[in-house]
Amino acid sequence: MSQLLRQGKWFVYFCVSITLYNKFSNSHYFAATLLSCRAPITQSQRFRGKINIQRPRAPHYERAKVLAVAQSIPAVVEEPKKKTTCFQSRRRETNMENPYLTIIAREVRNWLLHSRMIGFYHMNSIKQDDLFPVRVQLHKQNMHLKSYGKEVVKKAVEGTQFEAILPLFESNNCIVFSTEQRVSQLLRITRRVPQMILMAGIVDERLLSRNEFMAYAQLPGLQAAQGELVQTLNMAASNLVQQLETHQKNFVNVLDVHAKGETNDGTTAPAATPVNEDKQPEKA
Repeated sequence: MSQLLRQGKWFVYFCVSITLYNKFSNSHYFAATLLSCRAPITQSQRFRGKINIQRPRAPHYERAKVLAVAQSIPAVVEEPKKKTTCFQSRRRETNMENPYLTIIAREVRNWLLHSRMIGFYHMNSIKQDDLFPVRVQLHKQNMHLKSYGKEVVKKAVEGTQFEAILPLFESNNCIVFSTEQRVSQLLRITRRVPQMILMAGIVDERLLSRNEFMAYAQLPGLQAAQGELVQTLNMAASNLVQQLETHQKNFVNVLDVHAKGETNDGTTAPAATPVNEDKQPEKA
């Protein structure tokens, strides 16, 4: 009897569910209700005290045995003794000589030997768009802006009189070459670019510091200096001639004054005598 009642109850539930499905099958509410799923709310809770990290709890006996057996042992690698090894047999990395480096070094040496004026600059961070106008202005003045690495310059100046410039190539830098001595034009152009800092220069194969290079720019040109030299030499010769002729001129001047004085006395004395002779009879 109880089994029949249970079967009838499930049958009633089944009929009711079919009736509700047919009634609300077209409604979105029923579809959303059937599709909705809610996750159960779970929360972990610890019923013991806080974990002590500094003093951890001892593991179980069985687990302690497994941890003791599975403990890793670092491998000990013994270095070979120096007596058993040969230093000559060790492999050393050799830098292969790049032929392109040799070509660039030959070009740098050619610039150094055939340039009458060379300026060494330290180059700070600058955009190529800002450096291009400077390069153009230097090219108009027959100057060339170049940039080379330390290895290239070292290979180029090795065994030459330009070895003293190697300490200048410790960081990013650039070089200005010119076949003419246009120091003032170079300083005027580079003064507008604060990223280019002058370090030293070479004029007529003579290394100059920064102050000496700037002082050389304030000197007059070669023609003006030659003119001043000729004027100085002529002044010394003219002073010598003037000093040698000083006594003669003074003697001539004294004689001239004496002669003029005698002529003045001779002209005034005869004119005075006739006047006195004419006046004497009138007084008598």
